[in-house]
Amino acid sequence: MQTLALDGGPGPWVLLFPLIWAAVAIGVVTFARRTVGRGRRGPWRFGGDDTSPIAVLGHRFATGEIDEDEYWRRLSVLKEEFGRAVKGGRA
Repeated sequence: MQTLALDGGPGPWVLLFPLIWAAVAIGVVTFARRTVGRGRRGPWRFGGDDTSPIAVLGHRFATGEIDEDEYWRRLSVLKEEFGRAVKGGRA
């Protein structure tokens, strides 16, 4: 009895083809999960959400409209407000 016989049979290379197809399938699934799973917030979208209060505050600080002390004071208030809203929404 010769399984995977070298004389006239398919040989040991027949085992390589399912491994290649499994690697291709895993690669396609991984690629799809990394790109489609991100939705509209993928790495190709620059700028993000410019209308959020934290982004507006950061822009005002970057342009010099407010100083560093005012920036940190307002940022702590915004983070406190958003923190409460997130915790309340999940409960």
